[in-house]
Amino acid sequence: MNSLVSIITPNYNAEKFIAETIESVINQTYTNWELIIVDDCSTDDSLAIINEFIKKEDRIKLIKLSKNSGPAVARNNGIEVAKGEYMAFLDSDDRWFSNKLEVQLNFMQKHNYALTFTSYYSVNEQKEKQKIIRAKKQITYKNLLTNNYIGCLTAMYSVQQLGKVYMPLVLKRQDWGLWLKITKNNIVAYGIQEPLASYTRRETSISSNKFNLLKYNWKIYREHEHLTIVKSLYYFSLLFFKKIVK
Repeated sequence: MNSLVSIITPNYNAEKFIAETIESVINQTYTNWELIIVDDCSTDDSLAIINEFIKKEDRIKLIKLSKNSGPAVARNNGIEVAKGEYMAFLDSDDRWFSNKLEVQLNFMQKHNYALTFTSYYSVNEQKEKQKIIRAKKQITYKNLLTNNYIGCLTAMYSVQQLGKVYMPLVLKRQDWGLWLKITKNNIVAYGIQEPLASYTRRETSISSNKFNLLKYNWKIYREHEHLTIVKSLYYFSLLFFKKIVK
């Protein structure tokens, strides 16, 4: 188990969080990784923080975008230059537990899985645990149409099996679009029950507003998956029940 794992991290004004995010990668028990940070024209001090890490750690690479383009473009730029046999994702305000890569890579290689994800904790900006999001044991394309069950910070896919798969160029929910793109080709995503990451729920994030999130989900159905109005309404109603009614 010595495959290179490419970790893609988009950064935009994350000076409050980026150091702990990078440290969570450096502290991994699995050491054959490259961290590709793609800066989306930050205006805070996050670049200075990143560059301090780069001075001490040659496994970290920085790409600077020439104009602010959003997380989908940032992640895709990272995927394009990545050299790893596996692709993993970690946003600039989230953290991995130290055994995340080791456990997940062993799980994938033991069973020859192409796409996997894990359980994770949701925390507030003060790092207080709010809840645990349990990974389902397996997810199909039809399952994913009813909800985005895969936390982006926990996902990993095999470049060997799938090639490089890029995120759709939508402003929000591009990670969901990627999982749909992969599983649409009869690929099953398999979940690890152990929580291996910590997701920071920020008050200003799109995911903190359920109604705004549903608006972008509708765009995925219609503009990315090209579902009919009837099918879109069907899956949207299921998703609405999961997100709002419960």
